[in-house]
Amino acid sequence: MVELMNERILIVEDEERLASLLSDYLKKSGYETILISDGRDVLPYVKNNRPDLILLDLMLPGKDGLEIVRELRAFSQVPVIMITARVEEIDRLLGLELGADDYICKPFSFREVVARVKAVLRRSMALVEEDELRGISLDRSRHQATILDKTIEFTAIEFTLLEVMSSRPGRIFTRDLLMESIYQDGRVVSDRTIDSHIRKLRKKVHDILPEKEIILSVYSVGYKFENPM
Repeated sequence: MVELMNERILIVEDEERLASLLSDYLKKSGYETILISDGRDVLPYVKNNRPDLILLDLMLPGKDGLEIVRELRAFSQVPVIMITARVEEIDRLLGLELGADDYICKPFSFREVVARVKAVLRRSMALVEEDELRGISLDRSRHQATILDKTIEFTAIEFTLLEVMSSRPGRIFTRDLLMESIYQDGRVVSDRTIDSHIRKLRKKVHDILPEKEIILSVYSVGYKFENPM
């Protein structure tokens, strides 16, 4: 059986030669690669392009890897493998607690990196399949959700809200937390802005699945996602 690979790997590494070699090895294994060398460019790219996995160096110009992961997890669950020359256990634990999926230390074997990428993507796919068993699957590249076999298109903001809330079914998300997930630039917006986006998101779901209510209001607090199954 031939394994089909067309996943996009974002390589965030400021050492040009190392980034190029990583890209070459991953391309030989069937992956598409994108290279970024400045930490400040990572979040805007992810919001607009949604890679399947990020190889993220810890020490970067502009913004370091730990800060990137912390901000990234406010709006995306894209798998992250952190790369660093710093081997202290505190860094390792901190990176994973912030939401990194794996950790690899320099110097490393390029074959090992490819193997780690495959393993993390397999785990990520298993989570997607689990979501599908619960009645919902998300297509980040198209800003679409398939809920109980019905496909719904969303704006980028609506999709991000759905993605964030559906990643933690039953958890109550305050309006402030949801605002942070969709407005990373720190702009000041009112609660009504979130309510407006949620209202449009719920209407789109209701138009396709009138019998299902998957985004629930929690009085005076915020919103939560309930599995449609």
